[in-house]
Amino acid sequence: MYPFFRMAKEKARYRNARPLPLLGVHKSSHICWPWDLDPWIELNNGRTLTLFDLGRIPLFSRIGIKAALRREGWRMTVAGVTVRYRHRIEVFHKVAMQSRLLGWDGRFFYVDQSMWNQKGACTTQAIYRIATTGGNGIIAPEKVVAAMDTTPPGFTLPDWVQAWIDAENQRNWPPERL
Repeated sequence: MYPFFRMAKEKARYRNARPLPLLGVHKSSHICWPWDLDPWIELNNGRTLTLFDLGRIPLFSRIGIKAALRREGWRMTVAGVTVRYRHRIEVFHKVAMQSRLLGWDGRFFYVDQSMWNQKGACTTQAIYRIATTGGNGIIAPEKVVAAMDTTPPGFTLPDWVQAWIDAENQRNWPPERL
């Protein structure tokens, strides 16, 4: 089940937080509860992605994207993700989460999120490809940023993110039905 109460807590916690610059970092902390576990008694990989929602949605509020979406009647949806899992997160362990917008291309925003254990090791990192949608399909990120009435900062997507984008562009879609 989706963690609606946790999301409500995060929204309440950061509702009056200072705005962040467009490429600013949102930091939050989270606990691995018993209902987050898989059969190996560690944070379930699917739940990890759900917990990243708890950092990404407040990030979008704090950098101003959410207000522009609401004003324009647009929505955001995850269009892809690549994840690395490196250290276990066990029950009742606390993690620090960092969420930031890396930038965008002609179709998608790219968001970097990571979880860090109390020893300072990165447990998980995910790069999300996020699409903004409206009545006629995908809205170009430049149009979303323009609706935010902000000056877009200069940025260059990291080479490894660009390599992922290039690999995704080569991938057959739809996949072969077996």
